[in-house]
Amino acid sequence: MEGTNDLRGINFEEGYIAVIDKPLRWTSADVVRKVKFTLRKAGYRKIKVGHAGTLDPLATGILLVCIGRATKMADALQAEEKEYVADVMLGATTPSYDLEHEIDCTYPWEHITREAVDKALVGLTGERLQEPPVYSAKKIEGARAYELARAGEEVALRKSLITIYEMAVEEYDLPRVRIRVRCSKGTYIRSLAREIGEALGSGAHLTSLRRTRSGGFTLANAWDLEDFLKNLQNLETK
Repeated sequence: MEGTNDLRGINFEEGYIAVIDKPLRWTSADVVRKVKFTLRKAGYRKIKVGHAGTLDPLATGILLVCIGRATKMADALQAEEKEYVADVMLGATTPSYDLEHEIDCTYPWEHITREAVDKALVGLTGERLQEPPVYSAKKIEGARAYELARAGEEVALRKSLITIYEMAVEEYDLPRVRIRVRCSKGTYIRSLAREIGEALGSGAHLTSLRRTRSGGFTLANAWDLEDFLKNLQNLETK
């Protein structure tokens, strides 16, 4: 069911996993809707399409789009280990923990050293509880947390059990630090950025995020979304 570079001859109803490199500012639901619309134009009138693991609009990288019978695999795929490369900006926080919102507080960061960053990453590694961002898709009595937060309501979210398997500094250019993270399902890298800032006696927020791996799927076998859609459009009508 894995993606290939040639879509001809594939029976999408039987099941296909499209490994898509999600573009910036697209929601995961946007990608699913566009793929479903294109497949319907190609003749797959009632085909099911879903995804295995949401990426925020400001994130890019691997989004597994499950088509046809492969939608039954979505939960299992979503449960697999993920890997990300993230840019963390020290010295400031935002309400959403990323660039969706403007900076709300600034903090000193000049005291931070490379040794302190490495120590903070080690301290945040392992199995532990993590508080999701209030601007997230978590549900509270049927409503999305971000909907309540945008309406100005008080949002209290339960902490989730996560595992950070490994973290390492990729680039060190204060106040920006680029890290590579290998983690479990349910980990919010935005929350991790905020935790790193707190561990360093400062503040921090996420300025970029790229999912580089989901389970056994990597960017090396990922489709550019526009290329994938063009290939779907070139299929013979069923």
